[in-house]
Amino acid sequence: QYNQSSSGKGTLRGLHYHRRQLDYWTVVSGLALVALVDVRPVVADATAHAIVELREMAAGDTVTIPTGVAHGFLALEPLQLLYLVTNEYDGSDELGFAWDDPAVGIEWPAIPGAPDGRPILSDRDLSNPSLVELVNSLREA
Repeated sequence: QYNQSSSGKGTLRGLHYHRRQLDYWTVVSGLALVALVDVRPVVADATAHAIVELREMAAGDTVTIPTGVAHGFLALEPLQLLYLVTNEYDGSDELGFAWDDPAVGIEWPAIPGAPDGRPILSDRDLSNPSLVELVNSLREA
């Protein structure tokens, strides 16, 4: 399945997590700061730490996101992102955790002109739990 995401400057999407789907992203236009968070060690052992990678992506750049690696992006300028996934939409696999979870420690830049420098977030992303809460809910399921 392929999807397209359009985001205005200062929009942050994530952090999203899939247990049964690989993502392949291509930036069609714009510039994004992409965060990849490997939570597979945390899911396997609650005392482990997530592995964080940040990278800028511009038009033509691609990234493959394996199953079990959470992901998100901050649109540094208006952004068109094409993403292909290995499974059709499955709401039970649409998981996520807070973009600003201090236990994960992603250093997102402040957004110039935004209140408190905070990004624009969707309702979904505003309500995501912490990584610890997500992992605990997966263990209880």
